[in-house]
Amino acid sequence: MDRVFEIPEEPNVEPISSLEEDVIRGTNPRFTFPFGILFSTFLYCGEAAAALYMVTIYRKNSETYWMTYTFSFFMFSSIMVQLTLIFVHRDLAKDKPLSLFMHLILLGPVIRCLEAMIKYLTLWKKGGQEDPYVSLTRKKMLINGEEVLIEWEVGHSIRTLAMHRSAYKRMSQIQAFLGSVPQLTCQLYVTLISAEVPLDRAVLIVFSLISVTYGATLCNMLAIQIKYDEYKIRLGPLEVLCITIWRTLEITSRLMILVLFSATLKLKAVPFLLLNFLIILFEPWVKFWRSGAHMPSNIEKNFSRLGTLVVLISVTVLYAGINFSCWSALQLKLADSDLVEKGQNWGHMGLHYSVRLLENVIMVLVFKFFGVKVLLNYCHSLIALQLIIAYLISIGFMLLFFQYLHPLRSLFTHNVVDYLHCVCCYQHPRGKVENSEPSVDAEAGQNIV
Repeated sequence: MDRVFEIPEEPNVEPISSLEEDVIRGTNPRFTFPFGILFSTFLYCGEAAAALYMVTIYRKNSETYWMTYTFSFFMFSSIMVQLTLIFVHRDLAKDKPLSLFMHLILLGPVIRCLEAMIKYLTLWKKGGQEDPYVSLTRKKMLINGEEVLIEWEVGHSIRTLAMHRSAYKRMSQIQAFLGSVPQLTCQLYVTLISAEVPLDRAVLIVFSLISVTYGATLCNMLAIQIKYDEYKIRLGPLEVLCITIWRTLEITSRLMILVLFSATLKLKAVPFLLLNFLIILFEPWVKFWRSGAHMPSNIEKNFSRLGTLVVLISVTVLYAGINFSCWSALQLKLADSDLVEKGQNWGHMGLHYSVRLLENVIMVLVFKFFGVKVLLNYCHSLIALQLIIAYLISIGFMLLFFQYLHPLRSLFTHNVVDYLHCVCCYQHPRGKVENSEPSVDAEAGQNIV
Protein backbone atom coordinates (compact mmCIF):
# COMPACT_ATOMS: atom_id res chain seq x y z
CA MET A 1 0.00 0.00 0.00
CA ASP A 2 1.26 3.48 -0.82
CA ARG A 3 1.86 5.22 2.46
CA VAL A 4 1.20 8.72 1.19
CA PHE A 5 -1.04 10.97 3.25
CA GLU A 6 -2.14 14.59 3.28
CA ILE A 7 -0.19 16.83 5.64
CA PRO A 8 -0.21 20.58 6.21
CA GLU A 9 1.90 22.71 3.88
CA GLU A 10 3.95 23.94 6.84
CA PRO A 11 3.93 21.02 9.26
CA ASN A 12 4.51 21.69 12.94
CA VAL A 13 7.45 19.50 13.71
CA GLU A 14 9.49 18.83 16.75
CA PRO A 15 12.70 16.80 16.88
CA ILE A 16 12.78 13.60 18.87
CA SER A 17 15.75 11.54 19.79
CA SER A 18 16.57 8.33 17.98
CA LEU A 19 19.34 5.84 18.27
CA GLU A 20 19.96 5.72 14.53
CA GLU A 21 19.24 9.21 13.23
CA ASP A 22 17.37 12.39 14.03
CA VAL A 23 13.67 12.06 13.36
CA ILE A 24 11.22 14.97 13.26
CA ARG A 25 7.76 14.28 14.63
CA GLY A 26 5.17 15.63 12.21
CA THR A 27 1.55 16.52 12.88
CA ASN A 28 -1.05 13.83 12.29
CA PRO A 29 -2.11 13.58 8.62
CA ARG A 30 -5.23 15.48 7.61
CA PHE A 31 -8.19 13.63 6.20
CA THR A 32 -9.47 15.13 2.97
CA PHE A 33 -12.60 14.56 0.92
CA PRO A 34 -12.05 11.64 -1.51
CA PHE A 35 -12.61 13.58 -4.73
CA GLY A 36 -10.38 11.20 -6.69
CA ILE A 37 -12.42 8.17 -5.64
CA LEU A 38 -15.69 9.84 -6.66
CA PHE A 39 -14.24 10.98 -9.99
CA SER A 40 -12.85 7.53 -10.81
CA THR A 41 -16.20 5.92 -9.98
CA PHE A 42 -18.01 8.47 -12.13
CA LEU A 43 -15.71 7.77 -15.08
CA TYR A 44 -16.14 4.02 -14.68
CA CYS A 45 -19.94 4.16 -14.51
CA GLY A 46 -20.22 6.77 -17.27
CA GLU A 47 -18.01 4.91 -19.71
CA ALA A 48 -19.69 1.58 -18.91
CA ALA A 49 -23.17 3.01 -19.47
CA ALA A 50 -22.13 4.71 -22.72
CA ALA A 51 -20.44 1.53 -23.99
CA LEU A 52 -23.46 -0.67 -23.22
CA TYR A 53 -25.78 1.84 -24.89
CA MET A 54 -23.57 1.81 -27.99
CA VAL A 55 -23.72 -2.00 -27.96
CA THR A 56 -27.52 -1.83 -28.17
CA ILE A 57 -27.31 0.74 -30.98
CA TYR A 58 -24.92 -1.41 -33.00
CA ARG A 59 -27.16 -4.42 -32.39
CA LYS A 60 -30.25 -2.58 -33.68
CA ASN A 61 -28.32 -1.49 -36.77
CA SER A 62 -27.08 -5.09 -37.31
CA GLU A 63 -23.45 -3.92 -37.02
CA THR A 64 -22.25 -7.08 -35.32
CA TYR A 65 -18.58 -6.35 -35.98
CA TRP A 66 -18.49 -3.06 -34.06
CA MET A 67 -20.87 -4.37 -31.40
CA THR A 68 -18.47 -7.23 -30.64
CA TYR A 69 -15.45 -4.96 -30.36
CA THR A 70 -17.23 -2.40 -28.16
CA PHE A 71 -18.58 -5.05 -25.79
CA SER A 72 -15.26 -6.93 -25.64
CA PHE A 73 -13.27 -3.83 -24.67
CA PHE A 74 -15.84 -2.97 -22.00
CA MET A 75 -15.88 -6.48 -20.51
CA PHE A 76 -12.10 -6.95 -20.47
CA SER A 77 -11.38 -3.65 -18.71
CA SER A 78 -14.28 -4.14 -16.27
CA ILE A 79 -13.08 -7.61 -15.25
CA MET A 80 -9.51 -6.34 -14.79
CA VAL A 81 -10.83 -3.44 -12.67
CA GLN A 82 -12.68 -5.88 -10.37
CA LEU A 83 -9.60 -8.07 -9.99
CA THR A 84 -7.44 -5.05 -9.22
CA LEU A 85 -9.72 -3.85 -6.41
CA ILE A 86 -9.98 -7.36 -4.96
CA PHE A 87 -6.20 -7.79 -5.08
CA VAL A 88 -5.41 -4.45 -3.41
CA HIS A 89 -8.01 -4.92 -0.67
CA ARG A 90 -7.17 -8.64 -0.23
CA ASP A 91 -10.86 -9.56 -0.19
CA LEU A 92 -10.33 -13.26 -0.87
CA ALA A 93 -9.03 -13.68 2.67
CA LYS A 94 -11.95 -11.76 4.22
CA ASP A 95 -15.57 -12.57 4.85
CA LYS A 96 -17.27 -9.92 2.68
CA PRO A 97 -19.95 -11.62 0.57
CA LEU A 98 -21.66 -8.34 -0.41
CA SER A 99 -18.44 -6.85 -1.78
CA LEU A 100 -17.60 -10.01 -3.70
CA PHE A 101 -21.14 -10.12 -5.14
CA MET A 102 -20.89 -6.50 -6.31
CA HIS A 103 -17.59 -7.30 -7.96
CA LEU A 104 -19.20 -10.31 -9.61
CA ILE A 105 -21.82 -8.07 -11.26
CA LEU A 106 -19.09 -5.56 -12.23
CA LEU A 107 -20.18 -2.93 -9.69
CA GLY A 108 -17.21 -3.25 -7.37
CA PRO A 109 -16.08 0.39 -7.77
CA VAL A 110 -19.54 1.57 -6.65
CA ILE A 111 -19.54 -0.39 -3.37
CA ARG A 112 -15.90 0.59 -2.74
CA CYS A 113 -16.80 4.24 -3.26
CA LEU A 114 -19.64 3.92 -0.75
CA GLU A 115 -17.30 2.31 1.78
CA ALA A 116 -14.81 5.17 1.38
CA MET A 117 -17.54 7.80 1.74
CA ILE A 118 -18.93 6.12 4.88
CA LYS A 119 -15.43 5.98 6.37
CA TYR A 120 -14.86 9.67 5.55
CA LEU A 121 -18.22 10.80 6.96
CA THR A 122 -17.64 8.78 10.14
CA LEU A 123 -14.29 10.47 10.63
CA TRP A 124 -15.79 13.87 9.79
CA LYS A 125 -18.50 13.48 12.45
CA LYS A 126 -15.77 12.83 15.01
CA GLY A 127 -14.22 16.15 14.08
CA GLY A 128 -11.14 14.44 12.68
CA GLN A 129 -10.32 12.88 16.04
CA GLU A 130 -8.81 9.50 15.33
CA ASP A 131 -8.53 6.44 17.50
CA PRO A 132 -5.04 5.63 18.81
CA TYR A 133 -2.67 5.20 15.90
CA VAL A 134 -2.09 1.76 14.44
CA SER A 135 1.21 2.44 12.67
CA LEU A 136 4.04 4.92 12.25
CA THR A 137 5.02 6.23 8.84
CA ARG A 138 8.42 7.72 8.08
CA LYS A 139 9.10 9.77 5.00
CA LYS A 140 11.92 12.02 3.88
CA MET A 141 11.09 15.59 2.94
CA LEU A 142 13.01 18.44 1.38
CA ILE A 143 12.51 21.49 3.63
CA ASN A 144 14.39 24.63 2.58
CA GLY A 145 16.66 22.50 0.42
CA GLU A 146 17.59 20.16 3.28
CA GLU A 147 16.60 16.52 3.55
CA VAL A 148 14.87 15.65 6.83
CA LEU A 149 13.16 12.51 8.12
CA ILE A 150 9.62 13.04 9.42
CA GLU A 151 7.49 10.57 11.33
CA TRP A 152 3.67 10.53 11.47
CA GLU A 153 1.20 8.60 13.55
CA VAL A 154 -1.38 7.02 11.24
CA GLY A 155 -4.81 6.09 12.56
CA HIS A 156 -6.99 3.27 11.29
CA SER A 157 -9.47 5.47 9.38
CA ILE A 158 -6.74 7.49 7.64
CA ARG A 159 -4.99 4.28 6.71
CA THR A 160 -8.19 2.80 5.27
CA LEU A 161 -8.85 5.93 3.19
CA ALA A 162 -5.26 5.81 1.93
CA MET A 163 -5.78 2.19 0.85
CA HIS A 164 -8.95 3.17 -1.04
CA ARG A 165 -7.12 6.01 -2.80
CA SER A 166 -4.27 3.71 -3.75
CA ALA A 167 -6.69 1.11 -5.12
CA TYR A 168 -8.61 3.66 -7.21
CA LYS A 169 -5.43 5.11 -8.68
CA ARG A 170 -4.48 1.69 -9.95
CA MET A 171 -8.04 1.04 -11.07
CA SER A 172 -8.04 4.23 -13.13
CA GLN A 173 -4.88 3.14 -14.93
CA ILE A 174 -6.30 -0.31 -15.67
CA GLN A 175 -9.49 1.24 -17.03
CA ALA A 176 -7.63 3.86 -19.05
CA PHE A 177 -5.04 1.72 -20.85
CA LEU A 178 -6.76 -1.66 -21.06
CA GLY A 179 -10.26 -0.35 -21.77
CA SER A 180 -10.49 3.31 -22.70
CA VAL A 181 -7.55 3.38 -25.15
CA PRO A 182 -8.82 0.51 -27.35
CA GLN A 183 -12.40 1.74 -26.95
CA LEU A 184 -11.46 5.26 -27.99
CA THR A 185 -9.44 3.97 -30.95
CA CYS A 186 -12.32 1.77 -32.09
CA GLN A 187 -14.95 4.52 -31.87
CA LEU A 188 -12.72 7.04 -33.64
CA TYR A 189 -12.14 4.51 -36.41
CA VAL A 190 -15.87 3.91 -36.83
CA THR A 191 -16.51 7.66 -36.86
CA LEU A 192 -13.82 8.18 -39.49
CA ILE A 193 -15.03 5.56 -41.94
CA SER A 194 -18.73 6.39 -41.44
CA ALA A 195 -18.16 10.17 -41.70
CA GLU A 196 -20.72 10.91 -38.99
CA VAL A 197 -20.63 11.55 -35.24
CA PRO A 198 -23.92 10.63 -33.52
CA LEU A 199 -24.48 11.92 -30.01
CA ASP A 200 -24.33 8.51 -28.34
CA ARG A 201 -20.94 7.71 -29.86
CA ALA A 202 -19.67 11.20 -29.07
CA VAL A 203 -20.54 10.68 -25.38
CA LEU A 204 -18.56 7.42 -25.31
CA ILE A 205 -15.61 9.11 -27.04
CA VAL A 206 -15.61 11.95 -24.50
CA PHE A 207 -15.73 9.58 -21.52
CA SER A 208 -12.93 7.46 -22.97
CA LEU A 209 -10.76 10.50 -23.72
CA ILE A 210 -11.18 11.88 -20.19
CA SER A 211 -10.44 8.45 -18.72
CA VAL A 212 -7.27 8.08 -20.79
CA THR A 213 -6.01 11.56 -19.89
CA TYR A 214 -6.76 11.05 -16.20
CA GLY A 215 -5.12 7.63 -16.17
CA ALA A 216 -2.00 8.93 -17.91
CA THR A 217 -1.70 11.82 -15.46
CA LEU A 218 -2.01 9.40 -12.53
CA CYS A 219 0.60 7.21 -14.21
CA ASN A 220 3.17 9.99 -13.85
CA MET A 221 2.24 10.70 -10.24
CA LEU A 222 2.41 7.02 -9.26
CA ALA A 223 5.72 6.63 -11.08
CA ILE A 224 7.21 9.43 -8.97
CA GLN A 225 5.83 7.89 -5.77
CA ILE A 226 7.16 4.43 -6.66
CA LYS A 227 10.62 5.66 -7.65
CA TYR A 228 10.93 7.86 -4.56
CA ASP A 229 8.93 5.78 -2.11
CA GLU A 230 10.95 7.03 0.86
CA TYR A 231 10.06 10.67 0.13
CA LYS A 232 6.91 12.65 0.79
CA ILE A 233 5.86 14.01 -2.63
CA ARG A 234 3.97 17.25 -3.21
CA LEU A 235 2.73 18.19 -6.68
CA GLY A 236 1.42 21.74 -7.08
CA PRO A 237 -1.20 22.95 -9.57
CA LEU A 238 1.47 24.08 -12.06
CA GLU A 239 3.12 20.65 -12.07
CA VAL A 240 -0.21 18.86 -12.51
CA LEU A 241 -1.20 21.25 -15.33
CA CYS A 242 2.09 20.62 -17.14
CA ILE A 243 1.67 16.83 -16.83
CA THR A 244 -1.94 17.02 -18.06
CA ILE A 245 -1.05 19.07 -21.14
CA TRP A 246 1.91 16.81 -21.89
CA ARG A 247 -0.13 13.61 -21.61
CA THR A 248 -3.19 14.97 -23.44
CA LEU A 249 -1.18 16.06 -26.48
CA GLU A 250 0.90 12.87 -26.47
CA ILE A 251 -2.03 10.45 -26.30
CA THR A 252 -4.46 12.27 -28.60
CA SER A 253 -1.86 12.77 -31.33
CA ARG A 254 -0.66 9.16 -31.03
CA LEU A 255 -4.17 7.67 -31.16
CA MET A 256 -5.26 9.88 -34.05
CA ILE A 257 -2.18 8.80 -36.02
CA LEU A 258 -2.97 5.15 -35.28
CA VAL A 259 -6.59 5.61 -36.39
CA LEU A 260 -5.64 7.37 -39.65
CA PHE A 261 -2.97 4.76 -40.37
CA SER A 262 -5.43 1.90 -39.74
CA ALA A 263 -8.14 3.56 -41.85
CA THR A 264 -5.65 3.95 -44.69
CA LEU A 265 -4.28 0.39 -44.81
CA LYS A 266 -7.29 -1.45 -43.33
CA LEU A 267 -6.28 -5.06 -42.53
CA LYS A 268 -2.75 -4.49 -43.82
CA ALA A 269 -2.10 -2.33 -40.74
CA VAL A 270 -2.83 -5.20 -38.32
CA PRO A 271 0.55 -6.99 -38.62
CA PHE A 272 2.47 -3.76 -38.01
CA LEU A 273 0.41 -2.79 -34.95
CA LEU A 274 0.41 -6.34 -33.57
CA LEU A 275 4.19 -6.66 -33.96
CA ASN A 276 4.63 -3.30 -32.24
CA PHE A 277 2.56 -4.41 -29.26
CA LEU A 278 4.23 -7.82 -28.98
CA ILE A 279 7.71 -6.27 -28.93
CA ILE A 280 6.70 -4.08 -25.99
CA LEU A 281 4.98 -7.03 -24.28
CA PHE A 282 7.90 -9.45 -24.46
CA GLU A 283 10.75 -6.98 -23.93
CA PRO A 284 10.69 -7.25 -20.08
CA TRP A 285 10.50 -11.05 -20.27
CA VAL A 286 13.45 -11.27 -22.67
CA LYS A 287 15.53 -9.11 -20.31
CA PHE A 288 14.40 -11.29 -17.40
CA TRP A 289 15.39 -14.53 -19.14
CA ARG A 290 18.72 -13.11 -20.31
CA SER A 291 19.60 -11.96 -16.79
CA GLY A 292 19.23 -15.52 -15.45
CA ALA A 293 17.42 -14.23 -12.35
CA HIS A 294 14.78 -16.17 -10.44
CA MET A 295 11.14 -15.19 -10.27
CA PRO A 296 10.51 -12.81 -7.32
CA SER A 297 8.82 -14.66 -4.46
CA ASN A 298 7.84 -11.79 -2.17
CA ILE A 299 5.28 -9.96 -4.30
CA GLU A 300 2.57 -11.30 -1.99
CA LYS A 301 3.33 -13.65 0.89
CA ASN A 302 0.27 -15.85 0.33
CA PHE A 303 0.85 -16.28 -3.41
CA SER A 304 1.99 -19.51 -5.00
CA ARG A 305 4.32 -19.56 -7.98
CA LEU A 306 1.30 -19.72 -10.27
CA GLY A 307 -0.27 -16.71 -8.56
CA THR A 308 2.99 -14.77 -8.85
CA LEU A 309 3.20 -15.66 -12.54
CA VAL A 310 -0.37 -14.43 -13.12
CA VAL A 311 0.45 -11.12 -11.40
CA LEU A 312 3.61 -10.70 -13.49
CA ILE A 313 1.72 -11.38 -16.72
CA SER A 314 -1.01 -8.89 -15.75
CA VAL A 315 1.56 -6.22 -14.91
CA THR A 316 3.35 -6.86 -18.21
CA VAL A 317 0.12 -6.54 -20.21
CA LEU A 318 -0.64 -3.23 -18.47
CA TYR A 319 2.94 -2.05 -19.09
CA ALA A 320 2.63 -2.90 -22.79
CA GLY A 321 -0.76 -1.18 -23.02
CA ILE A 322 0.64 2.00 -21.51
CA ASN A 323 3.77 2.08 -23.66
CA PHE A 324 1.78 1.42 -26.82
CA SER A 325 -0.01 4.76 -26.48
CA CYS A 326 2.36 6.83 -24.31
CA TRP A 327 5.46 6.61 -22.17
CA SER A 328 4.93 4.58 -18.98
CA ALA A 329 7.38 6.74 -16.93
CA LEU A 330 8.72 3.47 -15.46
CA GLN A 331 10.91 0.67 -16.74
CA LEU A 332 9.68 -2.80 -15.81
CA LYS A 333 12.20 -5.09 -14.11
CA LEU A 334 10.68 -8.51 -13.42
CA ALA A 335 13.70 -9.81 -11.51
CA ASP A 336 13.23 -7.17 -8.80
CA SER A 337 10.73 -7.53 -5.97
CA ASP A 338 9.46 -4.01 -6.69
CA LEU A 339 9.08 -4.95 -10.40
CA VAL A 340 10.38 -1.54 -11.54
CA GLU A 341 13.69 0.14 -12.17
CA LYS A 342 13.83 2.96 -9.61
CA GLY A 343 16.70 4.87 -11.17
CA GLN A 344 16.06 7.86 -13.43
CA ASN A 345 16.86 6.27 -16.80
CA TRP A 346 17.20 9.09 -19.31
CA GLY A 347 18.36 6.66 -21.98
CA HIS A 348 15.15 4.61 -21.75
CA MET A 349 13.02 7.73 -22.02
CA GLY A 350 15.03 9.08 -24.95
CA LEU A 351 14.88 5.75 -26.78
CA HIS A 352 11.11 5.47 -26.29
CA TYR A 353 10.32 8.94 -27.65
CA SER A 354 12.80 8.58 -30.53
CA VAL A 355 11.23 5.30 -31.66
CA ARG A 356 7.67 6.60 -31.21
CA LEU A 357 8.44 9.78 -33.14
CA LEU A 358 9.89 7.75 -36.00
CA GLU A 359 6.85 5.45 -35.99
CA ASN A 360 4.46 8.40 -36.00
CA VAL A 361 6.26 10.05 -38.90
CA ILE A 362 6.14 6.81 -40.92
CA MET A 363 2.42 6.29 -40.22
CA VAL A 364 1.63 9.92 -41.03
CA LEU A 365 3.49 9.65 -44.34
CA VAL A 366 1.54 6.50 -45.18
CA PHE A 367 -1.69 8.38 -44.48
CA LYS A 368 -0.58 11.39 -46.52
CA PHE A 369 0.35 9.44 -49.66
CA PHE A 370 -2.13 6.56 -49.55
CA GLY A 371 -5.08 7.91 -47.55
CA VAL A 372 -6.86 9.58 -50.45
CA LYS A 373 -10.24 8.03 -49.69
CA VAL A 374 -10.17 8.53 -45.94
CA LEU A 375 -10.79 12.26 -45.57
CA LEU A 376 -11.85 13.79 -48.86
CA ASN A 377 -12.76 17.23 -47.52
CA TYR A 378 -9.55 17.92 -45.61
CA CYS A 379 -5.96 18.60 -46.57
CA HIS A 380 -3.98 15.52 -45.64
CA SER A 381 -0.68 17.42 -45.52
CA LEU A 382 -2.09 19.89 -42.98
CA ILE A 383 -3.51 17.10 -40.81
CA ALA A 384 -0.20 15.22 -40.89
CA LEU A 385 1.77 18.34 -39.98
CA GLN A 386 -0.57 19.22 -37.11
CA LEU A 387 -0.34 15.75 -35.58
CA ILE A 388 3.46 15.69 -35.69
CA ILE A 389 3.66 19.21 -34.24
CA ALA A 390 1.26 18.20 -31.44
CA TYR A 391 3.47 15.23 -30.58
CA LEU A 392 6.60 17.41 -30.61
CA ILE A 393 4.89 19.93 -28.32
CA SER A 394 4.05 17.12 -25.89
CA ILE A 395 7.75 16.17 -25.83
CA GLY A 396 8.54 19.82 -25.09
CA PHE A 397 6.20 19.83 -22.08
CA MET A 398 7.77 16.57 -20.90
CA LEU A 399 11.25 18.12 -21.02
CA LEU A 400 9.94 21.22 -19.26
CA PHE A 401 8.53 19.13 -16.43
CA PHE A 402 11.70 17.13 -15.81
CA GLN A 403 13.99 20.14 -16.12
CA TYR A 404 12.10 22.68 -14.00
CA LEU A 405 8.92 21.27 -12.39
CA HIS A 406 9.79 17.80 -11.08
CA PRO A 407 9.21 17.88 -7.28
CA LEU A 408 12.51 16.07 -6.57
CA ARG A 409 14.64 17.39 -9.43
CA SER A 410 17.31 18.45 -6.91
CA LEU A 411 18.00 14.72 -6.34
CA PHE A 412 18.82 14.10 -10.00
CA THR A 413 22.48 13.30 -10.60
CA HIS A 414 21.99 14.62 -14.13
CA ASN A 415 19.07 16.48 -15.68
CA VAL A 416 17.68 16.80 -19.19
CA VAL A 417 20.21 19.45 -20.24
CA ASP A 418 23.09 17.23 -19.11
CA TYR A 419 21.79 14.31 -21.15
CA LEU A 420 21.27 16.42 -24.27
CA HIS A 421 24.74 17.91 -23.80
CA CYS A 422 26.16 14.38 -23.53
CA VAL A 423 24.49 13.30 -26.78
CA CYS A 424 25.76 16.38 -28.60
CA CYS A 425 29.31 15.91 -27.28
CA TYR A 426 29.62 12.49 -28.89
CA GLN A 427 28.85 13.97 -32.28
CA HIS A 428 32.20 15.84 -32.29
CA PRO A 429 35.46 14.12 -33.18
CA ARG A 430 37.37 13.03 -30.12
CA GLY A 431 40.59 14.37 -31.53
CA LYS A 432 39.49 17.95 -31.02
CA VAL A 433 39.19 17.54 -27.26
CA GLU A 434 42.11 15.24 -26.48
CA ASN A 435 44.49 18.10 -25.66
CA SER A 436 41.95 20.20 -23.81
CA GLU A 437 40.86 19.65 -20.22
CA PRO A 438 37.21 18.53 -19.99
CA SER A 439 34.77 20.88 -18.32
CA VAL A 440 32.56 19.99 -15.39
CA ASP A 441 29.49 19.79 -17.62
CA ALA A 442 31.25 17.51 -20.08
CA GLU A 443 32.34 15.17 -17.27
CA ALA A 444 28.81 15.10 -15.95
CA GLY A 445 27.51 14.30 -19.42
CA GLN A 446 29.99 11.45 -19.91
CA ASN A 447 29.01 9.84 -16.61
CA ILE A 448 25.48 9.09 -17.73
CA VAL A 449 26.35 7.27 -20.95
